[in-house]
Amino acid sequence: MRLPTVEDIERRIPRPEDFESRARGTQLTARVGVALGVAFGICFLTGLWSHAQYDPPGWLPIGPQPTQLYRITQGLHVISGIAAIPLLLVKLWSAFPRFFIRPPHGPRALVVEALERASIGALVGSSIFMLASGLLNIAQWYPWDFSFRATHNAVAWVAIGSLLVHIAVKLPVIREALGAPINGPEDDPTAVEPGSEPEDESPGENESVTRRTVMLGAFASSGLAVLLTAGQTVPFLRKISVFAVRDGEGPQDLPVNRTAKAAGAAEAAADPAFVLELIVNGTTLTLDRDQLAALPQQTHELPIACVEGWSRSASWTGVSVRDLIEMAGGEPRSDVVVRSLQTKGAFGTSVLPAAFIDDPRTMLALELNGETLSLDHGYPCRIIAPNRPGVLQTKWVRQLEVKS
Repeated sequence: MRLPTVEDIERRIPRPEDFESRARGTQLTARVGVALGVAFGICFLTGLWSHAQYDPPGWLPIGPQPTQLYRITQGLHVISGIAAIPLLLVKLWSAFPRFFIRPPHGPRALVVEALERASIGALVGSSIFMLASGLLNIAQWYPWDFSFRATHNAVAWVAIGSLLVHIAVKLPVIREALGAPINGPEDDPTAVEPGSEPEDESPGENESVTRRTVMLGAFASSGLAVLLTAGQTVPFLRKISVFAVRDGEGPQDLPVNRTAKAAGAAEAAADPAFVLELIVNGTTLTLDRDQLAALPQQTHELPIACVEGWSRSASWTGVSVRDLIEMAGGEPRSDVVVRSLQTKGAFGTSVLPAAFIDDPRTMLALELNGETLSLDHGYPCRIIAPNRPGVLQTKWVRQLEVKS
């Protein structure tokens, strides 16, 4: 038996012209690519803002105003990511035959082609990783050992960088494709060349689907995906968003991401001997829950927004953190380290910047929607501040330490 030669293998690899669907083409790829680029751009910028909330750079003023800002930016981040999934699939389908273009001859052309394909490979790989890992994060399923936040941030830079390189390399092709009609005369299966007789054959299935049909289908699928999931952060879509991971329901009319038991805080939080430690300049003041409840209380309607994409407003009642700091002799415009009773998971400790402490709405909440905080919502007390990521609204607070 003769072993296959290189020529035999080469003949078996399809060529771009073997894919005969008229629905493919640069006109479709460019238009879907523009929509995908817009979605990626929104995702990237809102993702940067989210990371800045976690690790505020000194030059960027991040504070409690506007109150709804993080809720809006994180909602846009998740919505644009979901919208990008159908667009990416259609764009890959449209450009798929070009993967089988044979390498050019000549070392220089070969190097240029290799670099271009490497940038496309980086773009495709990073895009798939970003959308897939983001989707799993929304579902709170983490089948990996690496840090989602750090890795998601690093690969986002790879994706946006390779996207910019791809646009720069393909700009002439993109401009020409966008300037041409999405369907040319050659795409009309019923068109008849002048002087020729019409054919009796009916158009095949592929020939009846035009590029315009595929493009509209991609945009419709993208919009439908948003409608079916956006209700977890857009209240008026809640009833039709059947695929939303969070339906907005939960104890005291608010979803719970991590229970007290899962955080290893249930026993300590329910202990009647609980006291809050308030540390200022090395001096510790302790207050039990009854003493906290006896202090002047305030109530504010504030949103809580999760990095997984859900958000909801609620009525919170508690003691102003600024009042607590002043009562202990601290300077109100100071950063405060917040420590939780939780023994499992991340974010057991967080820092409340001075800008948030100075806002009277930043409080140590004791009640939620007119009722005592449930254990899973942070009993005996938790932090609530305007315009803060949900994971930094520390639950089961045991200690506040004013940074000197």
